[in-house]
Amino acid sequence: MISRTVIVTGGFGILGRAVANAFAAQGEIVVRVDYAPAPEEALPKGIDLGGVDLTSQAAADEAVANILAATGRIDVLANVAGGFTWETLEEGDSTTWQRMFAINSLTCLNMTKAALPPLLRAQSARIVNIGASGAINAAAGMGSYAASKSAVHKLTESLAAELFSQDITVNAILPTIIDTPTNRADMPDADFSKWVQPQAVADAILFLASPAARAITGALIPLAKGG
Repeated sequence: MISRTVIVTGGFGILGRAVANAFAAQGEIVVRVDYAPAPEEALPKGIDLGGVDLTSQAAADEAVANILAATGRIDVLANVAGGFTWETLEEGDSTTWQRMFAINSLTCLNMTKAALPPLLRAQSARIVNIGASGAINAAAGMGSYAASKSAVHKLTESLAAELFSQDITVNAILPTIIDTPTNRADMPDADFSKWVQPQAVADAILFLASPAARAITGALIPLAKGG
């Protein structure tokens, strides 16, 4: 059986590592792409591309070219790269909005655009994006983040419709707060037991990338419980 090539953007972060490790455990060839430098530890059969600024279409195109040169194919794209800033409109300015759209929306858009041709050449290709439940009903201070993730939601729905007749699905996972060290430090008084575990997100992405999810496309799937 031929291993699939799976791209995980933001692959060096807490969530990206969980997703990458989950695919690697299935024997897939996992390519971690991140703005940060590549870590010393590598995954079995894995490829790490560090220092890649996915807010640039040219950088995304180059990353995909390097991946194709190494593996010859792309079967799954997991757009995990992103970030969060809490800031009210009164206290902040438009630079926060520009940054949120760059790291949450543009990274997803650029990598999807770059990887789409080889994905369409693959059989049963999958694109899974990371949205946010907080983009459905935005709380105070979450305007820029929610708006940028809403763009990811609409990209997911639109692209799924555009590619409906092709052998590919496009879906998004919408988690609530993910249990990471950064979030714990930012919200030390919260009940961490109610937060979504990175492994739960990884499991949902694995499902959407599996044959069992072949009929699901254009879905925005909430992840609301711990686990």
